[in-house]
Formats: sequence, C-alpha cells, structure tokens
Amino acid sequence: MQITHLGHSCVLIETADQRVLVDPGDFSTAWRGLTDLDAVLVTHQHPDHADPTHLPELLADNPRAMVAVEHTVADIVDLPDDVRRLGPDEIIDLGSLQVNTIGGQHAVIHRDYPRIGNVGFVFRSEGEPSVLHPGDCLDAVSEGIDIALIPAFGPWSATRETIDFTRQVGAPQGFLIHEGLLNDRGHALIVRHITALTRTTLVDVRDTRPWQP
Repeated sequence: MQITHLGHSCVLIETADQRVLVDPGDFSTAWRGLTDLDAVLVTHQHPDHADPTHLPELLADNPRAMVAVEHTVADIVDLPDDVRRLGPDEIIDLGSLQVNTIGGQHAVIHRDYPRIGNVGFVFRSEGEPSVLHPGDCLDAVSEGIDIALIPAFGPWSATRETIDFTRQVGAPQGFLIHEGLLNDRGHALIVRHITALTRTTLVDVRDTRPWQP
C-alpha cells in the first residue's frame, strides 16, 4: 500500500490494483489533474472536502472511476448520475480493496448549526495495513486500525478531543489531516500533544510524496 497526503483532508490510497482518492476539497490543489483513478470517495458536503468547482473536472478526466459520496454531497456538487450515495454501515467493494463506512454525522460546530452527514472510511485489503479516514467525525471509530488519519484542527474541534479520538482508535501509526488552518507552529503543537499523550507514532507526510507504511 502507498498513501499520499495531497493537502488538508485529501489523500490518495494505492494498492496493487486500485487508486482511490478521498476528499478532494478546495483547501488543496495537488489532487487536480490526477488520472487513472479507480474510485473517488467523499466524506461530506463541505467544500474543503468536496471542491464544487474542480471536483467535476476531476471526474470528467476519470470517467471510469466509481464515485461514492455521503448522500447529501450529490445535492450540492455536480456529480455523475450514477454516483453512489452513502450512509453509515455500508460496504464499497473495490475488488481486492474493501471500504466500510462508519459514523453518520459531522462533528458539532455549534449547537445553533444543524448537524450534517459525514461518513468515515475504513480501508482493508488482505496483506495490507488497515486505514481509517474519519472525515470530520471524531465520535465513530473502528477496531483493528493500523493507520489513523487524524483531523488536526477545525472550527469543530478541541485538542482534547483530538487526543481522545487518537487514543480510542489506538492505531500504531498515523498522520495529521485537516491541517489546512494550521501554520507550521500549530502543526508542531498538535504533533507534540499527540506524541506525549497517545501511543500512535505520527509521520510527517506534508511534502505530498508517497508514503509506504
């Protein structure tokens, strides 16, 4: 398996026969122009996870890619007619790679905002490490995760919640996502807290070079 962090919450997960892009949002640009994708997955409707301007262009360049999104995304972003609308507890079968959806709701930003949908993705492939991409949800986890993608900062998060999420997942390794609002000092601060208070070893993948766990 090879994982490439393409900025903020966007990652490219590659196995021997699958190239899967997750959350191509407007806080990052490194995913634009990608081709030969087998699937594009989106956790929820916010534009930093589903770029309404450039995501349709990406899909036009990858006409054979399976598109599966949290069910409300297709109401907001121009997506193909055969898009798969997702809820929690579903299975996406990509041949040798299986993706399970977990969660269901976005984290609370403020009590006066209605909560929107959010599905996290658990990637499993025989002989490969399991990977959790939670989107913007910290209250749904899965057992047996080897690599956790950990949301570092957002208008809905506190450091204590990030630490507790990391502890609950209990993955041996991971890296920070949703870091688009952090400068280098802020990123280093979150890394320091997670390293001090959890058993998860963090790797720095911000250079967008492929990482092989």
